[in-house]
Formats: sequence, C-alpha cells, structure tokens
Amino acid sequence: MSSYRIDPFFKRLFILALMAIMLYALFLMRSIIAPFVAAFALAYFLNPLVGFLSRFMPRIIAIIAVYLSCIAVVSALLVWLIPMLWAQLQLAWESLPSLVAWYNETGRLWIGRYTNKNPPALHLNVISNSAIDFFQNNYQVSDAQSLIKQALSSGASVANNFGLAVMVPILTFYFLIGWRSRLKTWQNAIPKPYENKIVQIAKDCDDALMNFAKGQLLVMLLLGAIYAVQLELIGLKLGLIIGISSGIASFVPYLGFGIGIIAAIIAGLFQFGFDWLHLGMIIGAFMIGQIAEGYILQPLLLGDKIGLSPLWVIFSVLAGASLFGFIGMLVALPVSAVLNVIFNHAYNAYLASRWYKGKPQLDLWRDVD
Repeated sequence: MSSYRIDPFFKRLFILALMAIMLYALFLMRSIIAPFVAAFALAYFLNPLVGFLSRFMPRIIAIIAVYLSCIAVVSALLVWLIPMLWAQLQLAWESLPSLVAWYNETGRLWIGRYTNKNPPALHLNVISNSAIDFFQNNYQVSDAQSLIKQALSSGASVANNFGLAVMVPILTFYFLIGWRSRLKTWQNAIPKPYENKIVQIAKDCDDALMNFAKGQLLVMLLLGAIYAVQLELIGLKLGLIIGISSGIASFVPYLGFGIGIIAAIIAGLFQFGFDWLHLGMIIGAFMIGQIAEGYILQPLLLGDKIGLSPLWVIFSVLAGASLFGFIGMLVALPVSAVLNVIFNHAYNAYLASRWYKGKPQLDLWRDVD
C-alpha cells in the first residue's frame, strides 16, 4: 500500500497562504493588539526594577511598589510643572497685545519695505469681530447640529481611547507577574541546537535596548535643563516651556532641536522684535545644547553602547519617518539597535563559516612570472 505524499510546492504554498491569512487577521485586529503591544513594551522596561525589588519581597508586592512609585513621581512632576506651565501660558496670552502691536509697528513696515506690499494693520477687536462674523455667515443651525454630533462621536472615541489607556497598566501588571514563566516557555520552544545562540542574541538585544533607554532618558532630562536654563537667563518669557518641550522632543534625534529653535526664535521676535543680539543669543543657546548633546551627553551616556554611528542614526530616523510616520521616528533607534546586534552576529557567523574561510580556487596575490 503506497502512502500519499504532498507535493513540496503545494506544501510551501499552503504555509505561505496560512501565514498571509494570519498576518491579515492581525492587521484587522490592530486596534485590539495595540494595547497589548504597549503593555508588553512597558513591562519590558519596568521588569528590571521589579526584578531587583523582588529579591527583597514577593514579586507581586514589588510590582505594586513600582506602580505606586511611578504614580508618586508623575504626581510630583505634575504638581511642580503645572503651576509653572500655567504661568508660562498666561505670559503667552498676556503677550498677545504686544504681538499685535509689534506686527503693526515693526513687522508690517518691514514686510512693506522688502515686498512692496502694504499688509493691513491688525486690531484685537477687529479680529474678534471678524471671527464672529465668519462663524455667523458660514455656519448655520444645521452645521451646529452636525458639529454637536461630531463632538459626541469624538467624545465616544476619546472615551474608548481612555478605556484602552486604563487597560494598558492592567495588562502590564499581568505581563509582569508571569514574566519569568513566559520567558522560560519561549526558551523551551527554541530548537535545542540553536538555543544557546538565540539566547545570546536575545541577551545582547536586551543590553542594547536597556542601555539606549537609560541613556536617552538622562539625555532628555539634562538637555531640557540646558535649554531651559539658557533661555531663562536670556530673558525669554516662554523659555521654560520651550526648553522642557525641546528636551522631551529630543527623544527623536534632531526633532527637539528643530522644534525648540523655531519656537524660541518666533517667541523672541514677538518679545524682542528684530533685536539681533537676543536672536543671536537664542540661536547660540540651541547651538550650545546641540554641541552638548552630540559631543558630551551622548558620548558619555550612550556612546558606542548601541553601536550606531551618526550617519546610521540620521538614516534610521528618516527611514522610520518615511515608512511609519511619527511612530516610526520614535521606534527607529531602538529597532536599529536590535537590527545592529542581529547584523553583528550574522557577520561574525559569516566570518566563521567555511564559505568565508574556504580555500580559494585562484590566488590572485601570487606573483606571476
């Protein structure tokens, strides 16, 4: 009795079709999978601290202690930052009349001098009346009803997103509780001949990600402090909020510098006018911050720990932005660090292979008589 054998081509085709169906199903469930991915990433970065505390107490108590510590730190930061940010926003609102006055007295004349056009003057009451007339002439009752419906649907979407945000800490808690057993299960599923090598690659990736996370956090904090202190010393009224925002945005390379210097120059123009001394000091402050980031903070706090040169950093960020937008910019460097580890292992395996070390068929360096 002959056994029926499936053709290898159809077997591979079936496997590829099954993988395509699974990927498409994951794509359809992306809104459901997103909080699980976010929770896993959060658990990954919190696990070292939980693991350290679990040496002295039960793991579940260590997780609760980490949660309470995070809540306390965030609350303290909000208590410290919110009054200062509110004061900065009040300064911005109070500077609106001076902004209009600067435009009417300086900016409008400058535009007219170099463009041969005479833009109209601005007045606050005219602006408010124009806004009211615009809404009265362009929006009717039906538009208001549709606006309310849209606001309600947006509110439902916000509520849904809020529910997902609440779900993430809960999922993170369960990920942290079963972290060790889950890693053990994954390790046991690795084919035994490749277990040691795969575990070593995973450990190297883990080291690269942790070094990146710790170093980048310190860079953000110190860079934000450098920007904020310099702008406050210059006398820029919005210097604190611009400096802190620039430091936070520096998580994406060159984004914090770009946003910060543009916002600071605009605020400086409104506050000081075309005062080249103050504008030069603002530009100089960001140049100092950029030099400190590139030549002091990153070499000391990141250095070669993630193994990426400046060229690869720029390429990774641009490629991530091109492929996945803003999210791609955020994950570009950690993903590049992991890919760099995998490439280094693959390259070392290639150098150790018989294909690389094999005897050449023709010695091109041999002297020819």
